[in-house]
Amino acid sequence: MSSDSADSESDILNTICKEVKAEGKLTGKNLTRLYEVFGQRFTKAFEALKENRVKKYTFKPSGRIVWVVVGKERDYLIMPDAEFCSCDDFYFRVLDRKIHLCYHLIAQKIANILEWYEKIEEHDELYGPLMKEWKNPTP
Repeated sequence: MSSDSADSESDILNTICKEVKAEGKLTGKNLTRLYEVFGQRFTKAFEALKENRVKKYTFKPSGRIVWVVVGKERDYLIMPDAEFCSCDDFYFRVLDRKIHLCYHLIAQKIANILEWYEKIEEHDELYGPLMKEWKNPTP
């Protein structure tokens, strides 16, 4: 996969997210297009959405926001602005430019648009310990 097609994955997802936001819901057309572009990655992303596995942590009083997707093995740290995820798929397939987005990133983008995520508020004292856990999980 060339970087052009990788870039277009993000562009396609962003375009679909704009349509979803305008409609206020995922339409059949959106679902079909997402599956055509992402295949099994979209199927897994949609499962994560339906199972309420996308979490948005807001730390108080700083207002720092951290996104996490609960995966099969552990929680994955998502940095949407950087299009970064701490999963193996990201390290082995995204960084090798085989794909541009792992399913956790797809799930987070859709969850954010539709507000299909669990809102969790924590105190700033927990930011460091939680980040350490998300960055260096113990099996």
